[in-house]
Amino acid sequence: MTTVKTKLNLKLASKGRRTLRTQSKEEPVEKPKPKGKIPRISRLVALAIEFDEMLRSGAANDATDLAEMYDITQPRMSQIISLALLAPDIQETLLNLPRETAGRSQIHEKALRPICSQVDFDRQREMWNELIAQVEQTT
Repeated sequence: MTTVKTKLNLKLASKGRRTLRTQSKEEPVEKPKPKGKIPRISRLVALAIEFDEMLRSGAANDATDLAEMYDITQPRMSQIISLALLAPDIQETLLNLPRETAGRSQIHEKALRPICSQVDFDRQREMWNELIAQVEQTT
């Protein structure tokens, strides 16, 4: 067992019933967390890229191995991995979506499945633009 000793400079100031603790000059000030959450589709695309890298490097033999490692079904794993087949510019756009502060995201993985099934990147971009146009109409 390792013992770590450290010095901590605290000044306690009493004000009525409350005791206030002031930070010493050495303590780092916490940065405020960004508001909102990362969109689900952004997280799924990041996972797809990671899973694809695992398959390429040999860390997993196939989608079935990955599914067993992460305790999800093989069909769901295939759906996630298919997001790595999107054109690079579409992946970049999905990864850089703004944080969601209220409500649900307008872009869902299910809507991207037909785009993922296209082999031609130009056709994917056409379908992507149609999807974005539909999303903009609803908002």
